[in-house]
Formats: sequence, structure tokens, C-alpha cells
Amino acid sequence: MANYTFEDFTPGRRFDFTKRTLTADAIIAFAGEFDPQPMHLDEEAGRASILGGLAASGWHTSAVMMRMLYEAYINGSTSEGSPGVDSMEWKRPVLAGDTLGGHCTVLDARVSRSRPQIGIVRFRAEVTNQRGETVAICEYINMMRLAGKEATHAHG
Repeated sequence: MANYTFEDFTPGRRFDFTKRTLTADAIIAFAGEFDPQPMHLDEEAGRASILGGLAASGWHTSAVMMRMLYEAYINGSTSEGSPGVDSMEWKRPVLAGDTLGGHCTVLDARVSRSRPQIGIVRFRAEVTNQRGETVAICEYINMMRLAGKEATHAHG
């Protein structure tokens, strides 16, 4: 696994996502636990809604995106976490059987003024379905340790 440090996150660099298919069972399980609205729990209710079928919660889509980010670059990086998300947009419904993919791109990067061993990297993630339609867009910050700066963090 690559060991990405702050210096590897140059503006314009792209990380592609591994595709993931959302099953009806997974959508219902997530919704039952975290967002039990009818269109996320029942196919008929989903078809009767403006979503057009059993639809994943936007929060489920976001959680899947997080896993794709982890697999694309966070695992094997010097990530120190994130201070937050600037924007999260759910552009289209994600229906049972949809396969999600996409990528994230580095927008900009700078060394922290208050913690010079940490870099602040701003990303834009775009999640697409199997038809290439954008289903979610997220802009967020990830803090990355600079090369050669010792740290104890989640990735060893």
C-alpha cells in the first residue's frame, strides 16, 4: 500500500474510486438503523415517492463515499482526520442495484500555520452511478502529516 504524505497531494491529482453496488438489503439495513423514512425501507413507498424506487438515504450514499475515499487514498496515507465538510450535495437518487464509482480531486493544499507538521488538503469528491450520472458531490478538507514528521495516528 502506498504511503501518501502531504507532499503527494498536489492540486489536480485525482484518485479513482473502487465501484460498489448498493443492494436492496443494504439500503434497508442502513435506513432501518439511521434514516427510517418509508422510501428507504420499502420498494412500493419508494416508487410512490419522487425518488422512483427503493432509494438509499443521502447519508448512506455519503457513508459509501467515505469508504471509497478510504480505499482510494486514506488507507496508506498520513491522514490525521478532517476538520469538516464544506459542502455535501445529493444530486440524484441512488436506487437499489445502482453501482457507484467516481473519484476525488485535490483542489488545493497548504501547510498549517499553527501546526507546521500538518498539511491542509482540500478535495472535491464526485460520486457517479453506472450510467455516469453524478449522484453526489462533496468538498471537504483532510489533514495530512508532512513527510518525515513523526506521528501516532490511526494508520500506524
